[in-house]
Amino acid sequence: MSSVHDEHATSQNSSYQRDIRYIFKLNSWILGSLGIWPIAIRGIGQHASKIVIVIFNLALSFAIVPCALHIIYDEKDITMRLKLCGLLAFCLTAMTKYCILAIRRPKILRCIEYVKSDWWQVTFRTDRELMLKYATTGRNLTIIGVSFMYIAGIIYHMILPFCSEHKINNQTIRPLVYPVYSKFYQSQISPIYELVYVAHCMCGYTIYSVTAGACGLAALFTTHACGQIQMIIAQLENLLDGDKFEQTLNVQQRIAAIVKGHVRVIRFAAVIEEVLQEVCLVEFASSVCTICLLEYYCIVDWQADDRIGLTTYFMLFVSFCFNIYILCYIGELLMEKSSQIGSICYMINWYELSPKSARSFILILAMSGHPIKITAGRMADLSLTTFGNVLKTSLAYLSFLRTLVM
Repeated sequence: MSSVHDEHATSQNSSYQRDIRYIFKLNSWILGSLGIWPIAIRGIGQHASKIVIVIFNLALSFAIVPCALHIIYDEKDITMRLKLCGLLAFCLTAMTKYCILAIRRPKILRCIEYVKSDWWQVTFRTDRELMLKYATTGRNLTIIGVSFMYIAGIIYHMILPFCSEHKINNQTIRPLVYPVYSKFYQSQISPIYELVYVAHCMCGYTIYSVTAGACGLAALFTTHACGQIQMIIAQLENLLDGDKFEQTLNVQQRIAAIVKGHVRVIRFAAVIEEVLQEVCLVEFASSVCTICLLEYYCIVDWQADDRIGLTTYFMLFVSFCFNIYILCYIGELLMEKSSQIGSICYMINWYELSPKSARSFILILAMSGHPIKITAGRMADLSLTTFGNVLKTSLAYLSFLRTLVM
């Protein structure tokens, strides 16, 4: 992989630079703004990402601590407490994922190097088109998830707080995105109010960027792995013809190239698992409660005829469901593609090969019998079945919550 950074080397893919910018641009913008995306900066700039991470974590703490104090000491209404507890849990979840991604930056860099190396070595135009197809799928999933998340976040932070009058003891107060403990009365005085509001907006940006960025990172790496598996499948289908190989290679060398590519994908998937398993575990553990609470908020605002609140919470609900769906969909896609290799090994004209060459498929068949999986903390596989279980569990909790509160 060191050849990727060799300035004197020539890439086999003439469109290498353009392709890399295309697949990395969106994720580098989102995670780079949070100091998570690994970049090569020398001098004092190499500490910039650490400074950014500290600043955004302080912004999260600036919203979490006063909100927690407000829930404990000030708020008495059970419905408002539920709304604020959901908000607080969301903030804490985002902070946890942020810290995990910050710790996993070396592993993220390793995955990026894997992706760059694969694009660097593309030889055939059909292989590049195949890789671009899967890269576009991951990019489109990221764009949709980011759009839902940011639109809902903008409404929640910049429109919803100003749509209703806020009074305490018949005195109108200026609204804030996150509630503040009553003892901090200075938060209503300019310019402290403006500073607090900006800090709350920074907190919101951090929350939505971490959530969308984690799903985007999973989509980027997993769809790339699927593209590499599809290339292996194409090589297996053309093993005897040799169209997908250098003309100088014999059958045994072609099989060796296929096995080498398969092993590389498996190793890449293992690194992806290391990067994402804790983030996915936190995401799934929190999503059941968050989706349940958002469903409850939608019901309450529907009954209260609060259209803006209903729209905001419904968009948040859709964005959360879609983020979980992205993780489960790409996990399902990776399992399906990796198990497909075994089927293709059997479907090709392997009987036309020499017995010695045919025996080489035994290990490939054995490995494809254990498809590559992405898990949530090694406790649950990311699959569409898991997505269905998350929705069913959230509805069960919603039924319990309605019985308890209403």
